[in-house]
Amino acid sequence: MNKQIILNLPVRDLEKSRAFFAALGFGFDPRVSGDNAAMVVIVQDAIHAMLTTEAFFKTLIDKPVVQAKEANELVICLSCESREEVDSLIAKAVAAGGRTPHPPEDHGFMYDQGFEDIDGHLWNLVWTAPQEG
Repeated sequence: MNKQIILNLPVRDLEKSRAFFAALGFGFDPRVSGDNAAMVVIVQDAIHAMLTTEAFFKTLIDKPVVQAKEANELVICLSCESREEVDSLIAKAVAAGGRTPHPPEDHGFMYDQGFEDIDGHLWNLVWTAPQEG
């Protein structure tokens, strides 16, 4: 079995969150999706996000659920293949109801911008120029 990264994220409205990530072009794994959760496929066989209702998420932990619109525990960073992919995903996120917490940052060798999804989780998209060798 390949190693995978699966992010478990609490969401307030599962259907709205599914629609948000579908608008970004991500698919879902129906085998592990249902009334309480939906598995977003970010990178096939490698990176997934399990969107879970807050009620179900609470059954997995013994601490309060952080309200991501009020406080952040982490920033999820995804690499992109080009500046254009960064800009395209940001535009899709904003059109689907997300917001950008800061303008894009261009460091020459690296370009990035972030978005906040509809539940307040922060995602940073980054493109890094190939190294010349």
